[in-house]
Amino acid sequence: MQTNESPATSRPAVAGAASTPRLTRADLMSLETYARERDAFRARVLAHKRLRNLAVGPHTTWCFEDRLTVQYQVQEMLRAERIFEADAIQEELDSYNPLIPDGTNFKATLLIEYSNAEERRVALAELKGIERRCWVAIGGERVFAIADEDLERENEEKTSAVHFLRFELPAGARAAANAGAPIELGIDHPAYRHSATLSAESARSLAGDLA
Repeated sequence: MQTNESPATSRPAVAGAASTPRLTRADLMSLETYARERDAFRARVLAHKRLRNLAVGPHTTWCFEDRLTVQYQVQEMLRAERIFEADAIQEELDSYNPLIPDGTNFKATLLIEYSNAEERRVALAELKGIERRCWVAIGGERVFAIADEDLERENEEKTSAVHFLRFELPAGARAAANAGAPIELGIDHPAYRHSATLSAESARSLAGDLA
């Protein structure tokens, strides 16, 4: 398990029906308040992320998003870019809100991580299509990811090191997760086949995303 933070500079727009409350400007702290509260808020978010940032094999981390992680990303973006105008704040909310799960799915940022630049270049060429071979299995049902609905992050030569994934779960899988069934993550790609079973605590955290 890793604690990598999702890239705050990526602005995804992922499809999905809205059933989980979206963030509004009223949910956000002002820049002044956030400066004062940031350390405590960040500590809370990072503790939460430790349950939701999950390694699958040696070179990928799946960062499962929810309302709290998205609020953190928005607050950090507003802080970094000194955004305080109402219209600009709303633009950030419109960009990030689609990452919040809708009650029928998990949403995750996939990070492909290699510390050596040349190794990373070679791997990203070999791993084309990996984002579509990520799966979640619950109660005997395996669901593959719907990837990068906002824009194409793969070209003819290589895939990207960052992808946005949505796992649309059937009713049976959602019921199994809410009943405490194990949750398994995996990648079934010719160049990268790995899987991992979540801890009970992490599984409970992800089950909280489901209606």
